[in-house]
Amino acid sequence: MMTILSILLFSFALLTDTHISTSNPKPMEDLQRSIADINQNPDIEFVVVTGDLSESGDRASLEAIKAALSQLNVPFYAASGNHETTWSESGVMDFSRVFGDSRFAFSHQGMYFIGFNSGPVIRMADGHVAPQDIAWLRHNLDSVSATGDAPIFVFTHYPLKNGDVDNWYEVTDILRLHNVQCIMGGHYHRNLLYDCDGIADVLNRSNLRDKDGINGYSIIHIADSIHFHEKRIGEPAQLWLSLPLEKKKYGAPDKSLRPDFSVNKQYNNVKRQWHKALKGGIYSTPVTDGKSLFIGDDVGVMYGLDLKSGKTNWTFDTGMRIVGSPAVSEGVVVFGSANYNIYGLDANTGKEIWHVTTNQAVMGAATIHQGIAYIGGGDGRMFAINIHTGDIKWSFDELKNYVLTRPLVYDEKLYFGTWDTHFYALNLADGALAWKWNNGKSNPKLSPASVWPVAANGKIFFTAPDRYFTCLDAQTGEQIWRTNQYKVRETVGISEDGKMVYSKCMWDTIVALDATTNDVQVHWISNADFGYEHNPAMPLEKDGTLWVSTKNGVLLGMDAATGKVLWRHKIGNSILNTPLPLSHKECIFTSSEGTITYIRVK
Repeated sequence: MMTILSILLFSFALLTDTHISTSNPKPMEDLQRSIADINQNPDIEFVVVTGDLSESGDRASLEAIKAALSQLNVPFYAASGNHETTWSESGVMDFSRVFGDSRFAFSHQGMYFIGFNSGPVIRMADGHVAPQDIAWLRHNLDSVSATGDAPIFVFTHYPLKNGDVDNWYEVTDILRLHNVQCIMGGHYHRNLLYDCDGIADVLNRSNLRDKDGINGYSIIHIADSIHFHEKRIGEPAQLWLSLPLEKKKYGAPDKSLRPDFSVNKQYNNVKRQWHKALKGGIYSTPVTDGKSLFIGDDVGVMYGLDLKSGKTNWTFDTGMRIVGSPAVSEGVVVFGSANYNIYGLDANTGKEIWHVTTNQAVMGAATIHQGIAYIGGGDGRMFAINIHTGDIKWSFDELKNYVLTRPLVYDEKLYFGTWDTHFYALNLADGALAWKWNNGKSNPKLSPASVWPVAANGKIFFTAPDRYFTCLDAQTGEQIWRTNQYKVRETVGISEDGKMVYSKCMWDTIVALDATTNDVQVHWISNADFGYEHNPAMPLEKDGTLWVSTKNGVLLGMDAATGKVLWRHKIGNSILNTPLPLSHKECIFTSSEGTITYIRVK
């Protein structure tokens, strides 16, 4: 019988889930052992790293990882994972700054290797492949297939299947058109084989030490078949899976696995006035001055669109992702970019009026009040900027982590949370600290940082990942009430009359509490049947209709007085951001799939 080695073409190593951290030396020790082991194996011709290189995506950890991987005797190629793609102070740009890109593509011995991110863009979200990465993938694979039938190997972090990546089918529909041998990745820290609509998806063990205290990696031999070995340090490599190396011909996709859009036939009174796809994903809410619409995308372009038609009037390219929602007032659009700048543009032409350069990415949403824009950045500062001149009125620099939220102006103060565990109130006039509040926990992941706070009746309301609904006195910051009864997370809204405060809960439920009393009183609780939910999109009321976005591409219209679901409309299968209601019958909403849609309810 012919052995694997007798027909071996080449071998490569796959590292995944190294989870390097500046506060824990053990993952780096594990990585160094794997690097030394790889360097002792002359058969390994390159190394692929498939995500979660770091624990928190911070610059220091990423630089330490690159320095370690640079000790390899062979080339390495790295793509990011979910621990690099959920928001950080860099706007998730440090991975690309350190490694040159968050994706890769190269040829080796007549075969093609391509890797890209499939991780979520917000904490707790489903995995997602951004539209700009899908376009890049399609272009690369079309180019490869145009020149022949080269075997193609695809690398992601999450498996491309339902329950892991919300738009997996968009990717597999592209892959099945080509000679894709298999998908490889990590994420689950163990060796697994999945069938992703007919395409083999192979997950590999983490580099971290296992229950026996032994770390390791994978070695893939390309021979008559594709042979997957687990290599525990100090032990011989063990074969655990073989897949045929052959010309792939995939049949039609399984339509039963696709998302169900039948709800749109059930509620056929919801009509799309227009629908537009931008080049990059969208993670923010548009704003309007009554005639135009303004929104930024994940490739760094700010758009000025005609409100009624969706036609593009102008674009302004910042070169790096725009995450925070813009604000518009008095003919000026204000927003931040991951390129470290805050911009003021002419709303009619898109021409730059001014910019303010900060020390880090700017991901906070903007608020404008009486000619002053308030916006926070990744450098731990909150800014107050004159929208006509760009002059900084004041900046508050005592924040210990980055700002993501839209700050609230209320009762001569500015209110916002950050990822430093605190909620702040600053004096509007000079930016001096009025008070700050903490939930009693030191874990920054439980911070009230994504929620856009609301206010009424002298009270501030917000929710947080600690699953508490909190009400504070606006003047003093003293706690009025706090409850975890409803499993809220990071969404809050206020009724137009200031009498009710809303939150979307983590499973099916919307709750409306009394905003006038000093204790927790329920107006209504509604089972809206949207399933498990973690999307930090705010529920907003307009003229008696409560507009609610979900993580699964469904927009709900509810009776704000009773909580009754009036209608549903599904636009995709990914995150819908905080909506922009124009009336009780009209709304504009955006999605992480890069779409913007104007709907009208008849």
